[in-house]
Formats: sequence, structure tokens, C-alpha cells
Amino acid sequence: MTAVSAVALVASGLVLGGGAASAAPARGAGTADTTDPTPATVSSWRLSGPRGSDLDGVLRLDGEGEVALDVVADGDTVLSATRLGLRGSDGDLTTGLTFVERSDRRISDSYTMTSGKSVRRSYVHTESVFTFADAAGARIGIAVRVSRDGVAYRYLLDGAGEHRVDDESGAWEPASDGPAWMQRSYAVNYEAEWTTTTAAAGNGGGSIGFPVLFQQGDRYALVTEADLHGDYSGAHLTHTAGSLRYDVDLFEGRPVTSTGALSTPWRVAIVGDLPAVVGSNLVDDLATPSALDPGTDWIKPGRSSWSWLTDWDSPRDEARQRDFVDLAARNGWEYVLLDEGWNASWVPRTVRYAHTQGVDVIAWFHSRDLRTQEQRDEWLPRLKSWGVSGIKVDFMDSDSQEIHRWYDDVARDTARYELMINFHGSALPTGMQRTWPHIMSYESVRGMENGISPERSLIVPFTRGVVGSMDFTPVVFSRDNDKTSKAQQVAMSVAYESAWQHISDKPEGYAAEPNAMPFLQNLPTTWDEVRLLSGTPGQDAVLARRSGDRWFVGGMRAGSGAPLQLPLEGLARGKRVLVDLLTDDGSNGSATVHTTVRATTGDTLEIPTANNGGFAAVVCEATRGRTSCLEPVVARPDATLEVDPAEADVEPGSTVEVSATFTVADRDVTSVRLTPDLPAGWTADQGTRTVARLAAGQSAEVTWQVQVPADGDTGTFELPVDVSYRAVGGRYVAASQATLWVTPPALTGDHYVSDLEWLEESNGYGPIERDRSNGEAAGDDGRPITIAGVTYAKGVGMHATGSLTTWLGGTCTAFRAVVGIDDEVLNKPGDTGVGSVRFRVYGDGVLLTETPVLSNDDGGVPLDVDVTGVRRLRLVADEATEGKNFDHADWADARVVCGEG
Repeated sequence: MTAVSAVALVASGLVLGGGAASAAPARGAGTADTTDPTPATVSSWRLSGPRGSDLDGVLRLDGEGEVALDVVADGDTVLSATRLGLRGSDGDLTTGLTFVERSDRRISDSYTMTSGKSVRRSYVHTESVFTFADAAGARIGIAVRVSRDGVAYRYLLDGAGEHRVDDESGAWEPASDGPAWMQRSYAVNYEAEWTTTTAAAGNGGGSIGFPVLFQQGDRYALVTEADLHGDYSGAHLTHTAGSLRYDVDLFEGRPVTSTGALSTPWRVAIVGDLPAVVGSNLVDDLATPSALDPGTDWIKPGRSSWSWLTDWDSPRDEARQRDFVDLAARNGWEYVLLDEGWNASWVPRTVRYAHTQGVDVIAWFHSRDLRTQEQRDEWLPRLKSWGVSGIKVDFMDSDSQEIHRWYDDVARDTARYELMINFHGSALPTGMQRTWPHIMSYESVRGMENGISPERSLIVPFTRGVVGSMDFTPVVFSRDNDKTSKAQQVAMSVAYESAWQHISDKPEGYAAEPNAMPFLQNLPTTWDEVRLLSGTPGQDAVLARRSGDRWFVGGMRAGSGAPLQLPLEGLARGKRVLVDLLTDDGSNGSATVHTTVRATTGDTLEIPTANNGGFAAVVCEATRGRTSCLEPVVARPDATLEVDPAEADVEPGSTVEVSATFTVADRDVTSVRLTPDLPAGWTADQGTRTVARLAAGQSAEVTWQVQVPADGDTGTFELPVDVSYRAVGGRYVAASQATLWVTPPALTGDHYVSDLEWLEESNGYGPIERDRSNGEAAGDDGRPITIAGVTYAKGVGMHATGSLTTWLGGTCTAFRAVVGIDDEVLNKPGDTGVGSVRFRVYGDGVLLTETPVLSNDDGGVPLDVDVTGVRRLRLVADEATEGKNFDHADWADARVVCGEG
């Protein structure tokens, strides 16, 4: 287990209490040279950037005691941050301020990343910390950093007690009107649409989420925030149409509180030409350094197949998920994502199957199931025991201080269990991928799930993509074909960086586009360098990323236009280069064409595109014998492992024969080891068996006599068999399992289903409830079961699609219940719909009865089902005709009538 080092997530700040003030290293500090010039009382102070920078900051204090910061490039003011300060328990520290002192230092650091634009980073910043006081003597520090690619400021409050910030003042103001690119509104999940506008027009007035990009002549300024943790909330901008002022406001205007010294998030302006802005790492440079000890070899970026986007109901289907495991395996992708709908009863089997194919598994979670420490302590070790490599957590949908405390907590806890994480429905990345390197990506963008806007596709590389990894979920061939070409979809996988790149079509979609697959098989997810070769936000972009000695290029266009240019200078060591090109086939972009071009580094390739089209390219040095920059996928051995029985009922104290047959069809293998992984307390007549060599097509078969404890637990037990072996290419593994149900005694007498043990359960929303309606996300939060005004003390509350299986043992004769839609869906504010559910009852896999589609208008429908001889009873509530939002399905008074034994 990797240790989590004691990196404080509340940075030390300025010492403001009595005596001389001094500047302590803030978050992100490396080595520092500190001086204290303590200038005389003046109205402005210049902050020079590090050597090689053309940027300066000018901090101004006007006659009203209000502070402003100008961002200056080559003597010209690009934009300003005006009326800086905070209001809260420390007073109104926005006006009437006087200068106390200043301290300066130079900060430099080098660090490595597992995600982002480059693995190895270094930076040099100059920092000045200014102390100001109000008439009552209350103090505020303003720290300003100047780098080669931007200027940032943050506030510092000292003191051991609680600080409450009611309002953060300050506004960004471009020096003049000009083009601008921003979201049309502020959405807490940052999934608002993007638009091309001007600084004065803005979004027409209202709130706007970070980041925002302003053009000022030949320079650009992207404003955002960095180093946000749970001692503060997220922020956004507000704008009045016609003004150049963009005010910084806290989330929902709520106060934030912090105990002890407070360092607020950095307010950041990334400044330079467009390639400098796109290539900037300033958000990460300003972030808290890594909280993990070195040696994090469990953190592995990679590509993932993902079924939900184009086959949305498939995560509920174990067999269909194996198709996506196979898709990943065929293409050498590292992961498969099991999205919303997976069932705990089959995830361990799927993980073992995936590992046999050389694929690791990511599991989707709703954030509500990981909100508390108790929930995380339950789920995270369970996922680890299943062999899951990481999680995608969804629906945070907030920018509050509370949710940012949760981000800190869940990052810490997933690191403790060596589980990587991807945040969806999330706040904006602000550098936490540096602090917690196992964070693979964030969504926080209106991506492929929301369809394609050609303009948006060409704005986000210059805006959202600048600040952190972006899980746009590209490369979808089977939809939105009128708004994007096939080649542009592949280009997105390069233009949009994500340490987990979810390649999001179904197997059939990729089978129809074979030219694209070698590019997707070669796609890296960690990078050494990035260059914007050309581009205009909202119109076109040609963006190159280097991995080792190869450059991967994504070219994209919104609409139509002249051919895109691919200059080859600097993209290979030698003079002669190879270029593998994936281009649009004709003007409609309905297919791709793969060609390999020989050229020199002095050449510029002109590449025509379809409407809303693009291209992908891989560029490498043309060495002797090299005919392509694309490398073939190394095929894994064609191995199968069959375990018999796959499923069985066994009695306590019995002996069950478990056999495993391992075959590799396509090559010889050696050092084969077959090992049963027995549940605690179980025994077998032998342990690991070894086979020195198997020729291609031969099998190794081992049988174990497994003893089930007589006094052990009943219920479902997985008995995995693990195989390791050697073949050309290295050591490989395979795994499968027997799923054994240790049977409890057969039932006697009458029993309510809510009082029985359940073999398996799944639910459309939250957990299934016992003796309550479904309720909301948490357990035990439902109301009394009520159908058509009748309240029932006993029963089961589901949400379609939901199911449970319970053990009868063959001794029962009848299942009885009153089924219907709970009245609670009619009592929710704003809800006007009714549920629509079909109820089904199965016995040992055979459908015994089903209802028509029922709505609230149908009231309660009695069921009386013959279950004579049934061992397993399964109750299913299926989504029907009106969607699932109101499908709170009740099995009221559900009980079984059994013999007396």
C-alpha cells in the first residue's frame, strides 16, 4: 500500500500578527530566495517576472485605499484585477487600506506528473507578498506571482481562530474590448455551452464559469483559478453586458470558513500568444505539490473502451461488457469502464475475465455512494479486493466548500487503497492532479455525451483544455455524423488530453472504420511535449503532442475552409521523416483514408478536410527499414480458462469437485501454475499445480476436492482459479471462477421477503429498501410504503430497473404481494409525472407471472403466485413506457407461504 505523505492541504501563509511581517512558502513553493526591500509608502509597486519573461505585474494602491493589479506585457497592460480584497469576520478589507510592507522571493521547482501536457515540469516564479491594514488594524496579505506565462494573486489571512469570508472582491478587466471565448453561463458541472463573443458583450450578462479567454491584439489572456481545496469554495465570474468588468464571486454567494491561516485559491491570468497559452502549465505550477510518496507504479494512464455512450443500457449486461473487454484487448487498450448499471454479483467475474485479456477495470460510482467516510470504508476495500483498478465518480454537481472538502477526502482515501479516480459531473480542475497524481481526468466540459457543436469542439482546446485533463470521451463514429467527420473524431483523441482516454464507440462502430484503428492502437496518454502549430478558437486547430520520438498531431476544423497546414519542422530528429496520415474520405467525411508520406522536415503538408472535418497524423524519423510510424499491437496469447461448475448450490459440510481447464490455442507456453483461491475456512485436497510446458492447442486440467465448512456462513461465495504462465512476450495471467451458493436451510412457515437474506440485489436508484419505499440515494431514507392511499408496514421498495433474488429451498407454495407505484412520487415538489413499471416474478430462472405496465392510476394489484418447488425466487421491477424518473416500485406486504418442515 502506498503511503500518503503529510503534505498540508492548508498552506502556510503570511504572518500578519504583531511585529514585522514575513512571507512563508505558500502552496506550490520550491526553493526560494527571499529579500525584504520594504519600500517607502508609494502608490504603486512593480513586480518583475523571471529572466526570459516579458511579463510584469504592477500593484497599485489608490487614494481610496483600494488595491489593483495590472498584468503588463512588454510595457502594455493586457488586463487588470481591480478592487482586490475580502469581506468577512476580519472586516472589510477591500477599501480604506494602507500599505504595511512587502517581501519578495524567487521560487523554482521541478516535478513530475502522471497526466497533462508533459511528464516532467519545471518553473521559475517571482513572488511578492504585500501586507495591507485597515483603519482598525486588521491585516490582509496579497501574494502575487509572476512567471514566464502568466500572473496570479491570492489572499492571505493570518491567525489561529476561524476566518469567515463572506465575499471576495476583485474583478478581471481586459485593457480593451476584443474577441473573447467563454461559456454561455455558469454551470456547477462546467457543462454549459461555449460561445465566441467579445469582452464587452460577454455572455449577454450573468454568471460565467472559468476559464475565460480574452484576445488583446496579438496576445491572449486566459483567466481561471488554481490550488482550490476544501478550505474554500469554487468561484465564477459575473458580467454586465457592455462592461469590461468580470467580477469574481464565490459559489452561490455563500460564506466560507477556515480555521487557522488561510491562503485562498490563486486567481490566475495565463498570458502570451496562443501557443503559449495552450502550452501553459501555470495552473499545475501553482498547485500544492504531490501528497503521495514516490514509487506510485500503481498509477497507470491508459486508453479505455466504454459502452454507455453508444450502448447506454449495456452496463447492466455482463455478457455485453465482455464485448467491450474484448474490444480493449484487440486494440491493446489498457482499460474497460463499467458504467452506471453494473451489478456487484458479476463485477468480480468480469474483472477476472478482463485480466485474462490483459485489460484492467474501471467502475462507475454515483458520488452519493461515496459521500461519507463510512461509505468509502465499505466500498473502496471491496473494489480493491475485486481487482478493480480505479473508479469514475459522477454527479458531484456543486462548487461548494463542502464538496471541495469531499474532493480532498475522496482523493486521500482512494490513494490509500491504490485506486485511480476520474471525476465526472465535476468542478473544474485547479491543479489537484499535481497534488494527487492518481486523479486521471475530470469531465467539467460539455463533451460527447451532449452531442457535437463544431464551434465548441474548436473552442475547448484553447480554453478548458488549458487548465487540466479533460474527459471529453471522443472517437465516436456511429453518431453526430452531420457535425463531425470520422477523421476529426480521431483528431480529438490527440487534441483533448486525458490520462484516461475513454474511446467511446461500440465494437461495431470501430469494426466499420478499420483505417482508424492503427492510430487508436498507437495513441499514447502520457506526453513529453505539446505544441500548437496553428489555430483560431472556434474555427480550426492543429495541435501536436510528443511521446518519445514520435509526434501525434490532431487537426480539426469547424465548417469548411482551406486545407489545414502541417509544418514538419522540429517534429523529427533527422531531415527525412515519415508521416502516417488519417484523412477525410471526400467532402462528407463519412470514412477515413490512411496514407504514409515520406517528406523532409522543411516541408509543410496541406491537408484538405471535409466539412467539420480534420486529420490525425503520426510523425517520426525515416530511419533505414522503417516504413511506418505506427507500431503493430502485440497480440496476447489466445488463452481460455474454464472452471466447472460455473455455478452451483452446495450444502454446508459438503465436498464439491472443482475442475479447471486451461488452453492456449496459438503458441507454446511454459511454467504454467494453476492455483485455487479458497474462501476463508474452506480447504482443498491440493494447492497449486504446475505444468512445465504446453504445446499450442494442448490443455492442462486440474481437479480439486473442495470442502465446504459445516459451520460457516451461507450465501454466495466466489472460488477463483488463477493461472500464470510464460509465453513469447512475457508472463501472462488468466482467471475464472466457480460461483457457489452455500444454501441455508429450506424455509418453513410464512416469511416476509423483507426479513429474508437476499442472494443478489440491484436497483435503478439508491439501494432497495426493506419495509420502506425506495426514497432517495441513501439507505433507509424511504417513506412508509403507500399505494393509492393505503399504507403497508411490510414490503420491499425498488426503483426500476430493480431486482432481488432470495432463497426458498423448494419448500414454499405461494408468493403473495400487492404491487404498484408508491404515492411518494406524486408528493414531490415540481414532480408531475407518474411511474410506469412492469412487475415480474421468476422461479429458478423461469417467468412465473408478470403484470401489465402499471402506473399510479392503477393503484395496488394483488399477486398470488404458485412457487411450489422453487429454490430461488427473483422479483423484478422493469422500466416501462414513461422513462424511469418516477418508477418507485413497491412490493407491499410481500411474503412467502412455506411448509412446516
